[in-house]
Amino acid sequence: MSRRKIALIGGGQIGGILALIATQKELGDVVILDIPDFENPVKGKALDIMELRPHDGYDVNITGTSNYEDIAGADVIVITAGVPRKPGMSRDDLLDINLKIIKNVAENVKKYAPDAFVIVVSNPLDAIVYAFYKASGFPKNRIVGMAGALDSGRFRAFLAMETGYSVQDVQCLVLGGHGDEMVPLTRLATIGGVPATELVSPERLAEIEKRTRMAGGEIVKLLGNGSAFFSPAQSAMEMVESFLNDKKRIIPSAALCEGEYGINGLFIGVPTVIGAGGIEKILEVKLNDAEIAALKVTVEHVSAVVAETGL
Repeated sequence: MSRRKIALIGGGQIGGILALIATQKELGDVVILDIPDFENPVKGKALDIMELRPHDGYDVNITGTSNYEDIAGADVIVITAGVPRKPGMSRDDLLDINLKIIKNVAENVKKYAPDAFVIVVSNPLDAIVYAFYKASGFPKNRIVGMAGALDSGRFRAFLAMETGYSVQDVQCLVLGGHGDEMVPLTRLATIGGVPATELVSPERLAEIEKRTRMAGGEIVKLLGNGSAFFSPAQSAMEMVESFLNDKKRIIPSAALCEGEYGINGLFIGVPTVIGAGGIEKILEVKLNDAEIAALKVTVEHVSAVVAETGL
């Protein structure tokens, strides 16, 4: 039986860490693709990881390339191609340049890996995943944006840091666009099954909500050049693993809504079931009035950015 194939389009910081995590989990053979100017650096990363394998005995192959033919037959594709944020930039500031890149990527993925499950990580996420969907013609169950997995992971991390309890036992959900208007559902957050609202004061919870919404910008500011890469890579690989192993994890993801939560025709962060069929289901959570109002704000923002794509 041949090993599964994972194609990573974009070999920057996130792409390199995705390749490492996929190798350590032995999820399949990995191809890292970047533009010709960066072909040697991605070949270098691939070779470096190949030489790491003997130490823990990972039996997968990693290659670097700039030739789209090499992604042929990929089971899953993760797209990180594009320009990262710099201090003072919003995710939306990246739209024009990353839109051109994603259209080219979509044409090549459609040509060489038409049956793959595609996870988009590039920003502005909600608009870029929409652009890939439009340019590729992929069915909605095989195209998704990685956002909610990261946003919820950050929310979980901050709650664990606040309480000192294991991050394993923290469960929470973030809805909406991958921007400063996202909606952390604090009301539903639990720690070991106990509502977070019983363990953390309302004032601290409000501060943690705000930090979750601004978490990406906090890291951009600290790094000084570029944006987060460890946490986005792990978040995307969680989605890859759920698809490849048919785990049916419930992962907040930017999925195409067609009526769910009263949203139509937009990719927006919602709880999704990811299995061998890709996005197999969107779960609808009953929201209160304040949450509905907050979701409306994030949807309006995503809608405005998507309109700018002209697609």
